[in-house]
Amino acid sequence: MSIPSLHIIGSREMGGAERWFVRFLRAMQGRGEPVSALVRSGGDLASHHLARIPSAELPMRTVWDPVSRWQVSHHARASHAPIVQTYMGRASRLTHLKPGRGQVHIARLGGYYALHPFRHAHAWIGNTKGLCDWMIQGGLPADRVFHITNFADPPKAVAPATLAALRRQIDAQPDDWLMVHPGRFVPVKGHANLLAAFAALPAEIGGRRLRLVLLGDGPLRAELENQAKESGIGDRIVWAGWQQDPAPWLALANMIVFPSRDEETLGNVILEAWAYGKPLVCTAFRGAREIAEAGRDAWVVPCGDAPALAEGLRVVTADATLQGSMVAAGHRKVVDRFGEAAIIGQYRDLYAQLASGG
Repeated sequence: MSIPSLHIIGSREMGGAERWFVRFLRAMQGRGEPVSALVRSGGDLASHHLARIPSAELPMRTVWDPVSRWQVSHHARASHAPIVQTYMGRASRLTHLKPGRGQVHIARLGGYYALHPFRHAHAWIGNTKGLCDWMIQGGLPADRVFHITNFADPPKAVAPATLAALRRQIDAQPDDWLMVHPGRFVPVKGHANLLAAFAALPAEIGGRRLRLVLLGDGPLRAELENQAKESGIGDRIVWAGWQQDPAPWLALANMIVFPSRDEETLGNVILEAWAYGKPLVCTAFRGAREIAEAGRDAWVVPCGDAPALAEGLRVVTADATLQGSMVAAGHRKVVDRFGEAAIIGQYRDLYAQLASGG
């Protein structure tokens, strides 16, 4: 039985969590589940990403604004959705539903946030086991904390003409080796470490020119551009900016790099690399330790270790056999453990359980 659900997020800009939000709602909708969204007025989600998903907008000014809290909570109650799922701090703190009124408030955490703003929810979802264990250790009831990981989107087909135009746009030569990193320019993503590692590499490996493509934007951009300039690698980097649709860039990549710090909870980029059949070099952050197998489906190095990251990039770039084996293992893992049908099935079961009073 389908359970209607309302999904609330208060972000203004797009990032990994917001991309997951859209991907999840579209997958639910595509499998016949009645979903709707409440998002922040004027934000990127409202402007660009919710076509054909029933949605509404509210200002969600600050977590301390009593008007915003009343508006969000009233909208949730008026929706009569048995399941109201909130994402991250702003939406969760603004949503207050009384238990026993026919609605269950699920707070979905995608990071190790302070738990106080989430304790008023009725149930909690964590996308890694480590995050769920941490919530329970923080005092949330174990029988109301649920582990459901993310699923990987199937790779989008990209027309050869589109890829050719993209290569011309960035002046990529046929033999260039393109290392692509998607991620906002914020500290947790480890961009400074990546630039230091890239600066330690030669300009070419095996006759192939090395290029680093950064898909993102954010508060650290000027600092990172200055680091690249001082390191003498500015002309080897493509600053592609934030991409509403990263699919063409993922298809164009020869390798995906994900150098996050340990605080990174899951890292959807790992799943995207596997789904798109790209060799992956990443750090051993919390989420990667749960899902990546070093040397099998990813080349994994310690967080913050630029020399080790540089060596990983060099080894994988130079070894076509290793690339092929990692790509094959990553593809199998996506199919077996991170398929859309399996994850949506877990959400359906949980919604049914909680809506029935379980």
